[in-house]
Amino acid sequence: MTGGDARGTAGAPASATSPAYRALLERLLAARRAGIVLGLDRVTSVLARLGHPERRLGLVAHVGGTNGKGSTAAMVAALAAASGRRTALYGSPHLASLRERFVVDGAPAAEDAVVAAGAAVAAAGGDALTFFEQVTAMAFVLFAEAGVEVAVLEVGLGGRLDATNVVAAPVAAVTGVALDHQALLGDDLAAIAGEKAGIFKPGQDAVIGRSGEPEAVPLLRARARAAGARVREVTEAEVAAAPTPGLAGAHQRANAACALAVVEALAGLDPGLVRSPDERARALAAVRHPGRLEVVAAAPTVLLDGAHNPHAAAALARDLAARPERPRVLVLAVSADKDVAGIARPLVGAVERVIASRYAQARGLDPETLAAVAGTADLAPSLDAAVDQARALAGPGGLVVVAGSLYAVGEVRPRFVPMPVDPVAVSDPSPSSPSPSSPSPPSPRSPPRSPPRSPSR
Repeated sequence: MTGGDARGTAGAPASATSPAYRALLERLLAARRAGIVLGLDRVTSVLARLGHPERRLGLVAHVGGTNGKGSTAAMVAALAAASGRRTALYGSPHLASLRERFVVDGAPAAEDAVVAAGAAVAAAGGDALTFFEQVTAMAFVLFAEAGVEVAVLEVGLGGRLDATNVVAAPVAAVTGVALDHQALLGDDLAAIAGEKAGIFKPGQDAVIGRSGEPEAVPLLRARARAAGARVREVTEAEVAAAPTPGLAGAHQRANAACALAVVEALAGLDPGLVRSPDERARALAAVRHPGRLEVVAAAPTVLLDGAHNPHAAAALARDLAARPERPRVLVLAVSADKDVAGIARPLVGAVERVIASRYAQARGLDPETLAAVAGTADLAPSLDAAVDQARALAGPGGLVVVAGSLYAVGEVRPRFVPMPVDPVAVSDPSPSSPSPSSPSPPSPRSPPRSPPRSPSR
């Protein structure tokens, strides 16, 4: 945690980058025009021309879910790395630099490696892919070239038709299901659970977490069994017994229990991943996942959390209620395509003051509309101005909360924490109608070093 404002240091301005990296960002920015088009055919064709790098990732854990998937994936990667394995982590969205999506042994990929992967994908016909498909293919190329032994892949959106689902992972987890992205995934929990459970495959270990709505668990269970997977459900007792992770928030214990279940399943293929309880506890305690209930400054305390759907906003509101600082001032910025009222309602009720603002990308909802939905709020035209205003209102003993979107968090965080910032802001496009293309995902490959499997759990 830093004690003050990092503007004027390495944190806030755009980092020095090579012309080739900037050109890649500009090309990917243009690819956003294709929107979100779900399906596996396009990316599968490009990967075939690349020699199938997605088959050279070592042991793969595939992690989906409405909330908690990013934190759970980060914990799985930390546990694998603590076992001495060369470990890759692919996640989205990034906060301030595209390089954050490609992590090997705990560090973001170097610019030149990202540029080389982008060039390889483009040469294989990558310009025909959507933004997320291109970036996913780049991750596979980069991780294969790095010779990783364990790869942890976070689903981008949904699961069944997400570009990451071309990988035949021996272990997949759905952390939980709640309402989000209904325009793409369906209007109710059953439909969304069906899309999330689309990452479950025959012969696979399917881990079902406790980070969503309880009524979705039997839906996921039924889908996993129908897919021919071995079902492993995280229990409430396991959540209660999970070591306290380094990520703040009571809900992170459920994510830790899910991550431990994933690693236990992977250990059936690599017994070296079985570690002592103390070693696992130390690995979980060291996990960091920026922008998730993260404190970045003091006097006043400045806390950042994406909270980009109603379920996540309710979890944040519960954590805010337990904090001692007063007054609590919320800087709220939300994507226009989200359930704005569902996000605003629990957060507004957990603070004393609200400032409606917007992040500097096209998806951001304008402050006037957001304030009207929130019911009571001051207005700020930019997040920079909103944070200044909130800190003045909070005073040294207060709390400033920036929430509602990871894009907002990504815009604010470099002000307080030194981190790479891309010269061209590239992000996932706003959701649009999906393609109905729905080829069957691959079945898990039998990795080398596979010992005999134990009976189904």
